[in-house]
Amino acid sequence: MYTKVFLATAFTSKSPKEVDVLKDCLFCIDGEGLIERIVHPEHADYEKVLDEYIHTDVFQKIEAGSYLLPGFVDLHVHASQWAQAGTALDIPLHDWLSTYTFPSEAKFADLDYAKTVYEDVVSTLLANGTTTALYFATVHKDASVLLADICAKRGQRGLVGKVVMDLVQECPDYYRDADTQTALQDTEEFILQVKEIAKTTKQGVYPVVTPRFIPTCTEEVLAGLGALAAKYDTHIQSHCSESDWAHQHVQQRFGKNDAQALNDFGLLQDKSVMAHCNFLSDEDAKLFAETGSAIAHCPVSNAYFANSVIPVARFAEMGVDIGLGSDLSGGFSPSLYDNSRQAVMSSRMLEDGVNPSVPADERGVNDSRITIAEAFHMVTAGGGASLSLPIGRLEEGYAWDVQRVDTTIPSSRLPIFDPNEPLLDVLQKIMYLARPENIREVWVQGERVHSRN
Repeated sequence: MYTKVFLATAFTSKSPKEVDVLKDCLFCIDGEGLIERIVHPEHADYEKVLDEYIHTDVFQKIEAGSYLLPGFVDLHVHASQWAQAGTALDIPLHDWLSTYTFPSEAKFADLDYAKTVYEDVVSTLLANGTTTALYFATVHKDASVLLADICAKRGQRGLVGKVVMDLVQECPDYYRDADTQTALQDTEEFILQVKEIAKTTKQGVYPVVTPRFIPTCTEEVLAGLGALAAKYDTHIQSHCSESDWAHQHVQQRFGKNDAQALNDFGLLQDKSVMAHCNFLSDEDAKLFAETGSAIAHCPVSNAYFANSVIPVARFAEMGVDIGLGSDLSGGFSPSLYDNSRQAVMSSRMLEDGVNPSVPADERGVNDSRITIAEAFHMVTAGGGASLSLPIGRLEEGYAWDVQRVDTTIPSSRLPIFDPNEPLLDVLQKIMYLARPENIREVWVQGERVHSRN
C-alpha cells in the first residue's frame, strides 16, 4: 500500500548533460517518503495501479500546465546573512566581512533574533523550491542548534554547521570563538545535540563540521575539527580558494594551496563540500576527485567577490562532484533558479572572454560553457551526489523531494502557447523564467512543506 500516488509529468537529470522526461507517470511513495515505484504509461499494470488509487485520498493528479522537478539542493547558505541580503555588495571581500558581515552575525547571540531570521530564511528557501540546504550558522552554539531544530520542524532537510573562527589576528574581539579548546568543545557538543534532533526527524538533519575558512582558523583548531569529523562521521564544509585575497593568504601562510592545506588537516573527504574553489589548480581538482570532495559553485556570489570565473566544465570533466550554492548573502538571491541562470551566463563569459581589447581568438577559455541542462543537473542530482545522500533525482529509492511548477499563473505565465511544445523546451523555459509564484507546492521526504494554493 503506497502512502501517496502522483500522476504527473516530471523532469529529472539522466546524466550531467541529459534530462529525462517522465511523461504522465505514476509516482508511488512509501511510508518513509521514498519513491518506491515509478510506473510509466506503457507498463503493463499502469491502468491497474491507476484504477486502484485514483479514487483514494492518497492520489493527486498534477494538472496540465504544471510539472514536477526534483527539489533543489543548495550547497552553500549563510543562514545568518539573510538579514543583510542585498546590501554592501560593492566592496572587497575582506572589507565586506569586517564592516558588515561579522557585526551582523554577532547579533545571533540573541536567540530571539536568531529565531526570527532563521525561521524566515528556511521558509523563504522552501518557497523557492530548495528542499535541502547546507547551512553555515554562526559561532554561537545554541543559535546553531536552534537552526537545526527549525529545519526539523519546518520539514526542510538541513545540514547545519556551527561556524568556527579562532584566529585572533583575523577575527574581531566581539565575534569569534573564545579560544581553540572552546571552539572544539562547542563543536562536539553541537554535533551531539543535532544528532539527537535527527533521531526524530523524518527528512533528516545533519551536523556539519564548519571551519569558516583557513584565514580565520588556527592550525590547532583545523586539525581538531578534522579529528571530530572523523570521530562522528559528519559532513564538512568551508570556503576554499574563493578570491585572490583568501587564496594568497593560505599560500603565504602554509606555502601551499588551500585544497592541499585542507587535506592535510583531514578536511577533504567524501562528505566534504567546499564553497567557491575559483582558484583551484588542476592538481587541486585531482585531489578533490580522489578524496570525493565536492565543489559548491556559487555563480552569483562569485560575480561580486571571487575575482574570477571558476572553470566548472573542466573540473566536472576531471571527475569532481559539483553542485550549486546561493551563498546568501554574498549572493543576493535565495533562488537557485537565479544561480542556475548565472552559472550558464558566467560559463559563456569565461569561454568567450570579456575584455574587448584582446583579440577574439585569445580572449576566452575554450570549452568552458555549460548548458541549462548541466545547471539543472548541478542543482539537483549533482547536489545530492555532493552530499552523498539519495536526493536530487526522481528515481526509485530516492527521497520524494519535489517542487510543483505551474507555468500558467496569470501574474507570471511562462510563454508556452503551443499545446505540443516539446517538453525539453518547456523545462528550459521553467529554468530560465520561473519565479517563486510559479512554485505552487513543495514536498520533502513525502511531506508537503510549502503550498501557495
